[in-house]
Amino acid sequence: MRVTSALFVSALVRRAMVGGAFAAVTRRGASEAGAIFVVVDRLDGGFDLYGQAPQSAFLDSDRPTDRLFTRIESGVARERILTRLGSEERFDPDLYVVEIEDKQARPFLNVVEA
Repeated sequence: MRVTSALFVSALVRRAMVGGAFAAVTRRGASEAGAIFVVVDRLDGGFDLYGQAPQSAFLDSDRPTDRLFTRIESGVARERILTRLGSEERFDPDLYVVEIEDKQARPFLNVVEA
């Protein structure tokens, strides 16, 4: 059974905070099934953006079945991240955005390569 987006986001924020990073929800989407994007501020001027992985990432039976993410942008300026999120919001206004500040650039997610 897949957990709701609201519960997943809440757990992600807690996991990041317990791990020594700062995390906050900067946009709340649909609580049941809103898309989730995670912005990681590396605190060195670079930002990473993660989004939910495509369904093809779930074909391997050894992977978790709940939520997988892929890195969309890496080490880019904040403006590029905001532009991408604006585009995603126009496509689906029910999205969540979680921002994490972490010197180690950890997303605290299950990440797969696309």
